[in-house]
Amino acid sequence: MAEKFDHLEEHLEKFVENIRQLGIIVSDFQPSSQAGLNQKLNFIVTGLQDIDKCRQQLHDISVPLEVFEYIDQGRNPQLYTKECLERALAKNEQVKGKIDTMKKFKSLLIQELSKVFPEDMAKYRSIRGCGRFQLKIMTRHMFLRERPFERERL
Repeated sequence: MAEKFDHLEEHLEKFVENIRQLGIIVSDFQPSSQAGLNQKLNFIVTGLQDIDKCRQQLHDISVPLEVFEYIDQGRNPQLYTKECLERALAKNEQVKGKIDTMKKFKSLLIQELSKVFPEDMAKYRSIRGCGRFQLKIMTRHMFLRERPFERERL
């Protein structure tokens, strides 16, 4: 796979160099340099054909449009990957926090419902396979994890 990219990179570097040289020829054009100009134009056409051949080898690769926006803004395209990973990690932490909050809520809800509806919650626990003692341990563990200063009082 890297071989394909290396081949494309080589052709792009040659193409950019030919464009640079063409700019030099055109900026100081004189009729005597017409042959050199024609030769550079032919090199550019050949270079575009070579790049087009590389395109066929890389047809299955897609690049997010944001990468091109980074390049247009003069930013390093590798920053796009870094920022995507940072956003994914931040979102992961956010979702993890929501999951933890929902687990705590469930535990407290079961505890409070057990006080108000003891028979119904006993049925629920028997269906779910969680006995009263196990539920109490889970609730206490969650409570102590959230409030470590309470450990000294217990």
